[in-house]
Amino acid sequence: MPIPFATDSRIVMTLDAGGTNLKFSAVRANQPLIEPFSLPSEGDDLERSLANIVRGFETVRQSLPEPPVAISFAFPGPADYPRGIIGDLWNLPAFRGGVALGPMLEDRFATPAYINNDGDLFVYGEAIAGFLPYVNGLLEQAGSPKRYRNLFGVTLGTGFGGGIVRDGELFLGDNSIGGEVWLLRNKVSPGINAEEGASIRAVRGVYARCAGIPADQAPEPKAIFEIGMGRAEGNRAAAVEAFRSLGEVAGDAMAQALTLVDGLAVIGGGISGAHPLFLGPLVHAINGVFDSGEPRLVARAYNIADPAALAQFLHDDTRRVRVPGSARTVVYHPSPRTAVGISRLGTSEAVAIGAYAFALRRLDAALLS
Repeated sequence: MPIPFATDSRIVMTLDAGGTNLKFSAVRANQPLIEPFSLPSEGDDLERSLANIVRGFETVRQSLPEPPVAISFAFPGPADYPRGIIGDLWNLPAFRGGVALGPMLEDRFATPAYINNDGDLFVYGEAIAGFLPYVNGLLEQAGSPKRYRNLFGVTLGTGFGGGIVRDGELFLGDNSIGGEVWLLRNKVSPGINAEEGASIRAVRGVYARCAGIPADQAPEPKAIFEIGMGRAEGNRAAAVEAFRSLGEVAGDAMAQALTLVDGLAVIGGGISGAHPLFLGPLVHAINGVFDSGEPRLVARAYNIADPAALAQFLHDDTRRVRVPGSARTVVYHPSPRTAVGISRLGTSEAVAIGAYAFALRRLDAALLS
């Protein structure tokens, strides 16, 4: 039986850890219980980084109305997530050789500590309280009988992360590395991975190349977006191309994943705010064709940020067909389709809710075992 997360009174302390900042929060009943705050990651000094992690959770605990039942948070990989051991991280170089972060926090706070990948927890949060229920709610309002149970998602930022939720369950894989979309092939440059075409450095790199400037002089993606929207000075054509290229690479990678997952698709991460420039090309890539003319994806993908595409997605074309040799009829869905859109919760809140739900599931599973 599914856990009613939205009414569960238990409190879980959460953290969204990145290469620059550690963002702390606490969640109860799918809602942030405190105002999230950040501390520096101090990723080049293990002692300082661990001290900030402990200090952040101590600060959270002191502000709670009652003791938390668990600590649950996102930390970059590679990692042995089930055992709470962090591996060799390129963006947090002090964490090398295997750092038993989870067991350390369990000893310090005398509470279970769970760690997972940020892409996984982002998609889990969107499946529980964000994009998945939002789309199903739109279908209900439109009078459509169709409902979705599976969600695939990506995060666009320093890297290109991903996650999969199948019928309410987070899919982790046997080595806790399910949904590693960054290692899918890059459509534009097949000799390298998709992350090199769908990340902050990719946007800056394409802008620099098209604008004819050194790569280290390229603005950050937020500034490139403003240029592309015509709201700031710069090479507008280069800015538009930078995000079009990101959309093409990310969309092709998502098409590869969606052939296996067959669900809705949600996008988050620091670059997701630039979706007016990349979401159209991204969905176009998902709906692309091979040289033979065959479609990349059996289902038709709809950009539900576009009102016209949303209306087409919500249109109910189900009909009843007669069973041969019988007067009986059955419902037929002739047009497989999926929706693609931007996070409904915001990336950090989705990660926190995903971490919260993951901890409660693990706690309840332990009680039943």
